[in-house]
Order: sequence, then structure tokens, then C-alpha cells
Amino acid sequence: MLAVSNLSVQFGKRVLFDEVNVSFTQGNCYGIIGANGAGKSTFLKILSGENDPTSGHVILEPGKRMSILEQNHNAYDEHGALDAVVMGNKPLFAIKTQIDALYADYTDENADKIGELQVRFEELDGWNAESAAAALLSNLGISEELHHTAMADIDPKLKVRVLLAQALFGSPDVLIMDEPTNDLDYETINWLENFLADYENTVIVVSHDRHFLDTVCTHIADIDYSKMNLYSGNYTFWYESSQLASRQRAQQNKKAEEKAKELQEFISRFSANVAKSKQATSRKKMLDKLNVEDIKPSSRRYPALIFEREREAGDQILNIEGLSATSEDGELLFDKVNINLSKGDKVAIISRDSRATTAFYEILNGKRKADAGTFQWGVTTNQSYLPADNSSYFKSDDSLVDWLREWAKTEEEREEVFIRGFLGKMLFSGEEALKKCSVLSGGEKVRCMLSRMMMLRANVLMLDEPTNHLDLESITAFNNSLKNFKGTVLFTTHDHEFAQTLADRIIELTPKGNIDRYLTFDAYMSDKALKEQRNKMYTMPA
Repeated sequence: MLAVSNLSVQFGKRVLFDEVNVSFTQGNCYGIIGANGAGKSTFLKILSGENDPTSGHVILEPGKRMSILEQNHNAYDEHGALDAVVMGNKPLFAIKTQIDALYADYTDENADKIGELQVRFEELDGWNAESAAAALLSNLGISEELHHTAMADIDPKLKVRVLLAQALFGSPDVLIMDEPTNDLDYETINWLENFLADYENTVIVVSHDRHFLDTVCTHIADIDYSKMNLYSGNYTFWYESSQLASRQRAQQNKKAEEKAKELQEFISRFSANVAKSKQATSRKKMLDKLNVEDIKPSSRRYPALIFEREREAGDQILNIEGLSATSEDGELLFDKVNINLSKGDKVAIISRDSRATTAFYEILNGKRKADAGTFQWGVTTNQSYLPADNSSYFKSDDSLVDWLREWAKTEEEREEVFIRGFLGKMLFSGEEALKKCSVLSGGEKVRCMLSRMMMLRANVLMLDEPTNHLDLESITAFNNSLKNFKGTVLFTTHDHEFAQTLADRIIELTPKGNIDRYLTFDAYMSDKALKEQRNKMYTMPA
């Protein structure tokens, strides 16, 4: 259905893609993965025609329609939300526009033309377009009163959902999406996962959300060494198999037949797990054949994240009584929050309003005052905080070596050799350690903040959207390190896999108090009684 032939992309001396040949077929979902800077977004822009390759071709089967998740969030500001969605099907919207124009200047002469256009309009299911667009908007959390609101007047986070509805509208033959889960809540992401899992056409997606990739993808397209390799299976299969292949490559003395047996056992075990999962139906079904030949080592580099504690905390960690906070415009974010943390708790702090969770962390870290209530840390605790907005930490022109030295606790840690070694483990090797901190990318800043947290050796970690800006490799290493951490963790994240594999307790902040349960994230979100209770906690009196 869609293919690239001999595709090459070069910027100056840097080769991004070298003679790439790959085909994307109907009924499959392809997750495009690669290290930061590998060219994932560039590849999508070339597929969509926004960018031109240095050489080679993109071939879309004649008569097929491609839809792209719009990245310019202001592109449709002059249109209502419903019209913006229908505009996702350009041929349909063009006919609708022509019909409307002819009716506006109706004459006997253009009656025949209107009739011809209406036949084509009906063939494209045009008469159901508005109701289909409205259903998409509602499923994505856009209330009916906003359907005819101008895009310019819609909240930016909701505008992203309108543009997602636009991309999905009309069942395009090829659907291309770059980070579609950004700014979506868990319920909406779950709806999108199910929608795409049942989608019968071709989907090509870039995402840093591992749960999303695992749920929707039938194939992984890995960008490595300027090439693109296709693998059957989802992200977890690719990750675990590439790790196994890397370990086997290091085992020089292991016999070839022993390696082949180990690989085949891995394939069988993974295939059995897939058959038992919800992916076993419709689009959620993996391809039946997972081949040993598909398993190859990756060149990926993973940061070495190890969180150690300077001391073990006592039993008293944190006590919160009657804590309340409002936004700058006076809206109640959370009220009468009561929490008593236990040693070793790993708590997902959630809310339907991200301002609430950020305010909560800022209060606990002395960055803002609560409207009411008190909190007290245990005397044996020491805390480290990763804010959602870390820009205030990177305003100087210090090198990374000098920046990290500020958080050193011993003379040995202040030595340049020690700090360079530390930064090297966080993928800042060689001259990269001398970069000015004011010119870092978002992902680099987060890796620096994690380095700082490791240097502080706190026994309580607070993390507000810690996976923002990180690549899949860093997220995976970070996730694994926190699972092994013996201290207490409070965290907020939109990464489903991160929440499910780390949290043993869920605390939800609402305008009517807090809900507190020792449950996994999936168990909490799927509990029907809890869902009813949660809805009531957000419903304010008229």
C-alpha cells in the first residue's frame, strides 16, 4: 500500500538514511523507533510529502488516501472544531465546499452540477460526515458544546484532541501519527488504543509510550545505523529480543546450537504470552510467525541509572493533613487531602487536572504555599525533586561538569575525573560533558536532573512527569532503576507502563478530597465502583 524505495536523506555530511527500502501493508500498525536524532519525525515528514528526500521515492498505491496528525496546532484556528475534523478528509470537504458555494449562488444552470457533486458526496458517505465527526470528538473528550466553537478559542490541550479526531476521520487508508498520546489522559489513550487495535488499514506511528506501542503495533520499524529494519511483534518483543541478542553476542564461548535453542525458547514463550493477552483478537493479534532471524542486537545506548540512599529512612515518612490548593484564577485544585506515607511506598499521584499534581509537589518542596492544611516530613527523610518544568536549573552558561559539581557532597565527587565518569554513564561522553547547560535539549536536561538526583542520594524521590522529553531507552532504564530503588517514590506520569510497573499505591487528588488505594495502576483504573466514586469527586455543585 505504501513503500519507500532507495530512500536517502543527508544534511551536509550527516547521513540520516542510506538507501532505505521498506513496505507498509494494509492491516498492520508500524511503530517507528530509534534513538533521539535518528530521524523518526523526519521519516514521517517524508512519507507525508512535507519534506523531500535527498534521493529515492515514496510510493502510495493509486486511489489510496493518507492522513497525517497535524503538528501545527494553529492551522485551523479560523474554523469550528467540527469543520476542522471533517477537513481531515480533503476530497470530501472539497466537494462539500463546492456544494455550499453553488447553493449560495443557486441558479438553474448549476443545478446539474450540484446533482453530480451530491452523487460523489454520497459515495464518500458525506451525509453522515458531521455525525461521524461529532462521535469522534465526543470519544476524545470534547464536549458537545465545543463542537461548533472556533479552534482559536479552544484550550490548547483540547485542540490537540480535535486534530487527532481530524487525522482519524473518514478511515484513511494510511494513518500517520507523531506522538499521538501527548496531552491525552489515560481514558482517552485507552480509547485510542482500542480504536487503532481494531483499525483495518495501515497505521504508522512514532511514540515514546511503551504501553501504547505494545497495544497497537504488529510491527516495529527500527532506525539504526542509517537503515530501517522491520520486525514482527510489538515493542516489548523487540526490546527483549534485542537485549537477548546482545547478551548472546558477548558470550563468545557459547555454542551456536545452544544460542539457537535459547532464541527459539524465547520466541515460543513470547508467542504464548501474546496468545493469552487481549492482543489476541482483531488488530491486537500479533502476526503468527515470529522468526529467530528477526532477533538482532541493537546499537542502542542506555543510561546507567542507579538511585542509592545516603541512609535508610525510619518508619515516619510524610504526614499530610487537610491540604488544599487553588489555581491562580481561583479554581479549586484539591481540597482536604489527608495522606500518611509508609516506608518504601511507590505512589502514583494522579489527578484529572495536571495543575493539581504540580501544585502538590511544589507545596511539598516549599515552592508554593498551601491554601490550608499542614504537612510534615519524617526526621530521617531527605528528599529529591524532579519538577515538570526544570528550566530554572539551566539558565547559566556553566559546562555540565561545573553544573553537576554543584550537587557533589564529597571532595572525591568534585573531582573532574569523577564527574566526567558520572556524566559518561548518563550518555554525556567526551566533549559533550563540556556543553553549556543553557543549550541543552529537553531530553538532555532531564538526564542532567536525574544525574543530580543520583548525586543527592535521597531516600524519598518526587517525580512530576519524569518521562517528558526522554527517549525510549532512557525511559526504560529509568523505569527499571526505580523498580529496584529501596526508598519511597512519589510520581506523576502519563506513561502507562511506567505507572503500572512501578506503583503499588494510587493517590488521586480531587476538589473533594483524595482517594487512596493500595492497588496497581491498572486495577485502580479498571475498578467500576472506584470510577463512579472518582466521577463524583470531580463534580462540583452548580
